[in-house]
Amino acid sequence: MKYTEEHEWLVADGDVVTVGITAHAAEQLGDVVFVELPDVGDEVSKDDEIVVIESVKAASDILAPLDGEIVEVNEVLVDNPGMVNDDPTGDAWFFKVKASDLSQMDDYMDEAGYNDFIG
Repeated sequence: MKYTEEHEWLVADGDVVTVGITAHAAEQLGDVVFVELPDVGDEVSKDDEIVVIESVKAASDILAPLDGEIVEVNEVLVDNPGMVNDDPTGDAWFFKVKASDLSQMDDYMDEAGYNDFIG
């Protein structure tokens, strides 16, 4: 698992990368009440705003961590956005992207680095 400074986690399975937010991010957001996901087939570029999350505290965007094509989204979150609070690093993943360049993951932190980052 890799982590971004925007509190996203990434897990690669071949060239398909699953993306979600960390438990720390979910905790900071508070109760999530709305999630807007990208469309399957969307071409994304690193740092594009592609997911909108609204909580009782704030609205925030999830950025594309890699260049690629959205190949799957977690539709369950649309009807049950609270899953983000219940299982942020498991069943509450947001989308899967077929990466154009997996080496972009090299820029991200491992778990120890992320834990130091959130200190």
